[in-house]
Amino acid sequence: MLRLATALALVTTLVSGAAWAGTPAGPSDQGTGTGTNILVVGIDSRAGLSKAEKERLHVGGKGCNCTDVMMLLHLSRDGRRASVVSVPRDSYVEYADGSGAHGKINGAYARGGGPLTVKTVEKVTGLHIDHYLETGFTGFEQAVNGLGGATLCTDKPLRDENSGLDLTPGIHHADGNGALRYVRARHIERPGDLGRVRRQQRAVSDLLTRLTLEGALADPVETARTARTLLRSVRTGQGTGLADLVHIGVTLGRLNRSHTEFATVPIRLFDHRVPGVGSTLVWHEERSRALWEALAADRPLTGDRRIQPVPQTPAPTNPAGIKVRVDEAGTAAALRAGGFVVADTSASAPQVRPAGPAMIRYAPGREDDAATLAAALPGARRQVVPGHDAYLDVAVGARPVDVRKVTYDRNTAEGAPVTADHLGCLTARTRHTRPLR
Repeated sequence: MLRLATALALVTTLVSGAAWAGTPAGPSDQGTGTGTNILVVGIDSRAGLSKAEKERLHVGGKGCNCTDVMMLLHLSRDGRRASVVSVPRDSYVEYADGSGAHGKINGAYARGGGPLTVKTVEKVTGLHIDHYLETGFTGFEQAVNGLGGATLCTDKPLRDENSGLDLTPGIHHADGNGALRYVRARHIERPGDLGRVRRQQRAVSDLLTRLTLEGALADPVETARTARTLLRSVRTGQGTGLADLVHIGVTLGRLNRSHTEFATVPIRLFDHRVPGVGSTLVWHEERSRALWEALAADRPLTGDRRIQPVPQTPAPTNPAGIKVRVDEAGTAAALRAGGFVVADTSASAPQVRPAGPAMIRYAPGREDDAATLAAALPGARRQVVPGHDAYLDVAVGARPVDVRKVTYDRNTAEGAPVTADHLGCLTARTRHTRPLR
């Protein structure tokens, strides 16, 4: 386990590296009998960090002494599958302290440390937690460095002033500091936690793949050696020992990428405002319940349409954020009805339409938005135009246009269940590799 769980603990980022704020929760007397569940959290705390350390790690500001990242690792009973579920820190839940109080799931740690965090997760998921791991800013950095660094990838520039991330397109080898910036960034691409969570999952996937290829999980001896190194910066719950970690690590070492899956709890409300709490995330009741039931029954998450329904015409981005100029009135009206922001330019359109289907023209970097528009215009051709403005232009051809209503599901775009062979850098469309410091 150690490798994935600690890799998870790495990616969860955030414990100050200070002493426990209480005794971590350990496993209860009765297991589920349907696999093993490990909860990995990171605590947002600056306690014990000097000013120089905060500047070096780019973690200025005041910590909340709460879980900033939370991942649940489920290992199937037969040892043939691993499922990793990210739980967004702003998830709105009821705490398991008997008070009836509700708040963000990350607040459970501030109210009762590791034990209440475990109990709250068990309460809202219905799952038993067998093991608990925790790490922090400095612990994350040290663990990544101890493992020989991390692989990061992107097909677009990633910059976030808050975390200090400045990543060019490509595959990069990062040290612990660079990896910390990558997994903490929240103000890039689609802002918020879901995009960050997907990057964390990708980092975990690639770290596990590299460790497996290097033979770090090949046998109990190698796994134990790695475990001892990582336990210098990753803390375990009471009742979780080296032997437990070695056993799980060896199991993980036998898995290929298609048998390791990652998902995020499906969300119904992305900005649920609660007085005194702030902006929260409300789980999608039916889909999140299906996710926890699948884990309890030891079933895979990928391919389960109760967790991730497949819309008839899925779209990678939200049409409400896409400005489109359309040179044919009927097509313009249909796209507007489908949620796009449309400017009708039919008055200046040519009287004789060019042969063939509609053409979509757009600026470089707008590929996802162009794909959304193309999903609404089946058969339309696409053309990248350097220097094009913020609009996407649709020139309707002589061929009749069939406009379809697309469905944008943020859960699908940023957190749908996916196996590691479709997630990691080894499958990313990147052009070059360079070190990141």
